[in-house]
Amino acid sequence: MKKYLLFLPICCCVLSVGAQTPEANIAQLQLQLPPVSKPVANYVNVVKVGKLLYLSGKGPTTADGKDITGKVGKDLSLEQGYDAARSVALNHVAVLKDLLGDLSKVKRIVKVLGMVNCTENFTDQPKVINGYSDTMVAIFGDKGKHARSAVGMYALPNNIAVEVDVIVEIK
Repeated sequence: MKKYLLFLPICCCVLSVGAQTPEANIAQLQLQLPPVSKPVANYVNVVKVGKLLYLSGKGPTTADGKDITGKVGKDLSLEQGYDAARSVALNHVAVLKDLLGDLSKVKRIVKVLGMVNCTENFTDQPKVINGYSDTMVAIFGDKGKHARSAVGMYALPNNIAVEVDVIVEIK
């Protein structure tokens, strides 16, 4: 099995995120936003329609920018899947930071679609995608709480472990 940089789960109740900015929460959690990756095909990272941002699906990456690959339930444990989903959240926050400059312009994380590359018998997709959701709440507080779908997939591009797309409302 491949080794991955594992993140510790975030306990959202430790932060008093109400008065802090998302950037302050990122610093307090000692998180690093990765560089924003360029689209690899004929699409863009984000489309703005009115006050909504539609972010393209992103996959998980290690600290050195390599894809986290494999099937959860075979190649990766539930915990490694959670960490992969957390990585996707940081990739999306990096896209938001790049576009908006100030993450305080985020009014709400609206809707998340989390797709887990998993075995046919794996049924804990929501627990994997909690890595994404927990990270968004830790960074944005109540504004990070969102509607969500978490589904299993037979395969994802380049065998990535997780893919997530998200809709974000801005001020």
